[in-house]
This record gives sequence, C-alpha cells and structure tokens, in this order.
Amino acid sequence: MRRTKASQPLKSKIDVPWDTTGVANAGSPQSMPLDQIVLPATQPRRYFDSEALKQLTESIKQHGILQPILVRPLDGEKHELVAGERRYRAAQELGLKVVPVVIRELDDNAAFQFALIENLLREDLNPVEETEGILQLLALKLGRSIEEIPPLLYRLQRLQNKASTVTHNVMGAHESEGDEPTHNVMGEVETESNNNVVSDDKGDIDLSTHNVMGETETDDSALNHETAVNQDLKIVEGVFDGLGLMTWESFVKNRLPLLNLPEDILDALREGSLEYTKAKAIAQIQKLDERIAFLEQAIANNWSLSEIRQRISEKKTPTSNSQAESNNYKERFTAATTKLRKSRIWSDPKKRKQIEKLLAQLETLTNVE
Repeated sequence: MRRTKASQPLKSKIDVPWDTTGVANAGSPQSMPLDQIVLPATQPRRYFDSEALKQLTESIKQHGILQPILVRPLDGEKHELVAGERRYRAAQELGLKVVPVVIRELDDNAAFQFALIENLLREDLNPVEETEGILQLLALKLGRSIEEIPPLLYRLQRLQNKASTVTHNVMGAHESEGDEPTHNVMGEVETESNNNVVSDDKGDIDLSTHNVMGETETDDSALNHETAVNQDLKIVEGVFDGLGLMTWESFVKNRLPLLNLPEDILDALREGSLEYTKAKAIAQIQKLDERIAFLEQAIANNWSLSEIRQRISEKKTPTSNSQAESNNYKERFTAATTKLRKSRIWSDPKKRKQIEKLLAQLETLTNVE
C-alpha cells in the first residue's frame, strides 16, 4: 500500500526524542555484538512480511547494513533495540556477529514514542497497524489511555460539526442594510458588542451568557472545559500534521470504524494478506465458520473485490429463494382456502370426498411436525 508522507518524516512537527537526520544528534555509528542487543517488551510492529524480509536479508548479505540500528543502553552491557528490528532479524538470519548501531539515552516513553513514529511512516504499513499506532501515539501525547481516545475524537468531531453549523447559520442570516440595527439571538438590539454562544450536543459547553445589562457573565467551569477541549484539539491536530498521513477528521471518518470489524478479519488485515475493501465485503458474512472458510479461500485464490462480492451474493441467493418460495406457498394456501369456503364444491359428493382426503393428509403432516 503506497502512502503519501512528508518529504522528511522524522523532521516532522511531532516532538520526537531527536532528529535522526540532524547532524548534531546523528552521532557516529559504532559496532556492537549482536548478542548484546535485546528486543523491547512491547513493539508497535507485530507482523513482518516474510518475502520483504527475505529480500532485505539478501541485500544485507551483498551490501551490509547501510543504516545503523538504533539502541538505548540498559543495565550492564545489554542494549535495547529502539528502531531497526527488520535489520536486526536479517542480521540474525545471516548469522552476523557484529552490527552497526547508534546509541542514545532514552527513557521508556521516548523510546516507545520514537518506535511508534518510525513504524507509522513505513510504506508497507497496513491500515489496522496504522490505526492502532496512531491511537497509541495520541494516547501518549494526550496522557490518556488508548480506550479513551476514540470517544475523545468523536466528541471533537461533534463539536467541530456543531461549530461549523453555527457559523454557516450566522453567515447565511439576513444582513441588514443602512442604519437598520442588527439583532442578537435573543432579539435584542446589539450596539457595541457581538455576543457569541456556542454549545455542543451534550450541553456542557457554554462560552458566555448575557445579563439584562449586556454584561458578559463567565461560567468558570465552562471556560475551563473549553480550554481543555481546545488544548486536546491542538495536540490532535499537531500529531496528524506532523505525521503527514491524513487529517484527524479523515481518520475519525474512515479509520476508526475499521476497528469494529470482526477479529478474524482484523488479523488478516494486520498480516497484510487482505486489502481493506475486500475485508469490509467479507465481514458481511455473519456466521463465523462460514466467514473464516470464505476468508481463507479468498486469500488463497487471490480473489478480486468483484469476485468476492459476486460469491457472497451467490451465497445469499439460495436463502432468499427458499424464503420467497416459503412465502409463496403460504400465500397460495391462504388463497386456496378462501376460494374453497366460497365455492359450490361442497355440494358435489365426489369432490367433497377428495377434500376430506386432502384435509386428512394435511392433518397428518402437521401431526408429524
């Protein structure tokens, strides 16, 4: 998946521990025994494309490790890997004893933050890893848990939409001409000041209220809440501007819903074995066993999106036809009994005996059920 990035992503607006491309902080690479490097307990990247790793291994075999691995010192002689896990794995595969590294003093938060940013700026990053990584980065920047971030983003979206609506209504209102006075929302004449009232759908933001004398009375709690919301929004915008991948509004609209997909579908997306559009189509299959079997077939046979949609449609058709036929039988039976009640057939002894036989058969069928 090709993505648009900033031309120099790690020189972004995001406050990273250091600028890896800057001369002052680059430092001179040094050699380090591979067995002195250990992997961190938590890594943003969970899946590695085996074919891409194989290609990297072959490249390192021919040309060596061109970009040093980033590490930070631990207690004793050990160092923890911060960035460059693919190079580390390739070096292990080749049996290298020594690798080039850059050592930096980093605390846990700074190391994880940098690993997150580096992972988010990969070209082969799948949408699930990207979405989860951005949520982790936002949680770090905002000082909140990951679970708190989606509700916060949806809230910011609602407030922005409401503010946009209020602005649109004000701009679209009738403009007075000449010396005709303008009126505020209370119908009173405004003379020297403009009164702005903004509230969200929860009713918990009220920037200002006005008394009869025209003075502004400020609700301290409302102002404090407004300030907190503005600070959150500023941080959120800074993260997305710095990454240069998408706007936060686009993230809320197009990426957050992705996490509502079934877990088996999310796993396939994380592994990079399925595109997002195909995943959404397959997620329509409700039964778990059917969906997993269909998912495995779609991946194994590399079905196109149109093929997936067609096959899903075909799976639905028999059920639809069966239901239609069932409804049709009921309608026919109802119509037949209605006609039978009004018919003169009851006066014919032979036909009446046939009806008795049919009724007996129907009664037998219902008793069997």
